[in-house]
Amino acid sequence: MSHHHTLSSYSLSLWSNIINPHYQPTPITPRRSKTRASIPPEVEGKGELFIPAHCCCCSSSSSWFHCFVRKKEMFVIGQHVLWTFFASLFGFVLLYTLRRNNNSNANKRKTKKMTFPQECAKESFPDGKCRPVNGSGTDVIIVGAGVAGSALAYTLAKDGRRVHVIERDLTEPDRIVGELLQPGGYLKLIELGLEDCLEEIDAQRVLGYALFKDEKNARLSYPLEKFDSDVAGRSFHNGRFIQRMREKAATLSNVQLEQGTVTSLLEENGVVRGVQYKSKDGQLHKAYAPLTVVCDGCFSNLRRTLCNPKVDVPSCFVGLVLENCQLPFANHGHVILADPSPILFYPISSTEVRCLVDVPGQKLPSVANGEMASYLKTVVAPQIPSELHDAFIAAVDKGNIRTMPNRSMPADPHPTPGALLMGDAFNMRHPLTGGGMTVALSDIVVLRDLLKPLRNLNDAGSLSKYLESFYTLRKPMASTINTLAGALYKVFSASPDPARKEMRQACFDYLSLGGIFSTGPVAILSGLNPRPLSLFLHFFAVAIYGVARLLLPYPSPRRMWIGARLISGASCIIFPIIKAEGVRQMFLPATVPAYYSARAPPHQV
Repeated sequence: MSHHHTLSSYSLSLWSNIINPHYQPTPITPRRSKTRASIPPEVEGKGELFIPAHCCCCSSSSSWFHCFVRKKEMFVIGQHVLWTFFASLFGFVLLYTLRRNNNSNANKRKTKKMTFPQECAKESFPDGKCRPVNGSGTDVIIVGAGVAGSALAYTLAKDGRRVHVIERDLTEPDRIVGELLQPGGYLKLIELGLEDCLEEIDAQRVLGYALFKDEKNARLSYPLEKFDSDVAGRSFHNGRFIQRMREKAATLSNVQLEQGTVTSLLEENGVVRGVQYKSKDGQLHKAYAPLTVVCDGCFSNLRRTLCNPKVDVPSCFVGLVLENCQLPFANHGHVILADPSPILFYPISSTEVRCLVDVPGQKLPSVANGEMASYLKTVVAPQIPSELHDAFIAAVDKGNIRTMPNRSMPADPHPTPGALLMGDAFNMRHPLTGGGMTVALSDIVVLRDLLKPLRNLNDAGSLSKYLESFYTLRKPMASTINTLAGALYKVFSASPDPARKEMRQACFDYLSLGGIFSTGPVAILSGLNPRPLSLFLHFFAVAIYGVARLLLPYPSPRRMWIGARLISGASCIIFPIIKAEGVRQMFLPATVPAYYSARAPPHQV
């Protein structure tokens, strides 16, 4: 028993030395047994157990037996060490092989990502040469070459991006909206270097608005005192302006402008890689790029992939062109608070004035059978200023009557890697305030500044963070103009409700006060002060002003009731619009995590 114990202790000491050469075993003092003769004299009294050198040559049977047992123990220990060595070697080889395979697969995936897809450049460039995406291929595909698409193409190309623009029809558009650019939008145009696109198209300066109601009028000027003399609004033919921007974008060598109809987005593992489109000759093509921007207008067939479209059509515009007439207030837009809804007049050239008659609902009198002409002459004509009456009747008789649905759609995107929505394909508001182009140009400035630090757009993960940040950073400007447009249209429209009538009259009187009561709202409308809180305060200041008018000089139960309904009606107008826009994103964008995504240093591939 004593021998086995001492040999086991020795085995432990030897095993520890094999595993850790620096291991110092704790000295083991052998227990004394009843038979002291069983312990060799060389061992007794020693602090540590060892095997005597003469053990192997012992002649006595007892000594030989002890040496045999020790040798057997050592043989077993050697086997264990050998098997442990081979097991460790096998594990090391297996681990090395697996790690090498993983690295190889990662490199293959990275190579695939960097060169995906090989057919990209071959189908994107007419010369048929194969160009990798991250080499000399396309950086950005833009679907649509309207105001937003053309301006974005020029802006990104000027920053060194290679841009491929695909537009359904490159001939000059002929539209009755998108003809008034507010001063805030003009400042964005200057910031993008596109202000010269307003030259040579007979664009007219716009200095403010004139408001008409019940034979009274109020002149509301833009607060432009702090700006250069050139800063003002501009009105023009929409098609001429778009063509000028297309021409300017096409002058850059890294812009490819192509006529074609995009039929679908190309996706791989949830990432948009490009588009499929039909060229002018009807051939089907595919174009690839790290970033695809969809801005194909209000009739977009691609928006459902990238957002939740909730399109509302509250009314339609009926458009006419009045020729050779003078507006009551030169270089001003004119808004007539008519029944049932507003009528707009503004110059679009030195000899032409655009008239837009808002007709509530989606069902319009027929133009073909003369119902529309009769409606314009009997319902609309008696409500317009006398200076424009004859020119209006002449335009109706001429018969060039155009119609356009007025769409409203809050921004509700699906953040999708590799793709972005912009312009009317993404966000629309009632065109009463002419804020659409201002929002689009402001969005382009935001996107340009976001993408500047990203030299390489092929890093889908980093790019996605920046695109998600875009949707938050654009909110204060866009939501303010959207909310004002929707609220103002409802306030300016006629209603049989006494509370709504009082709200309409209160708005007209509030703006007629002048000073901050007119410059504040007009600064918001013009895009010069797009602050959501300012809009909210002015809107309810109008409501409170309306209640004060009702209660002075003395209140009555009926007036108090109408006043309470006026406040309630005002809340029912503005709060649903703010909710649709997003309260947190609109008023507290800094509390949204995506607000800070673009502020982190970009990860470059």
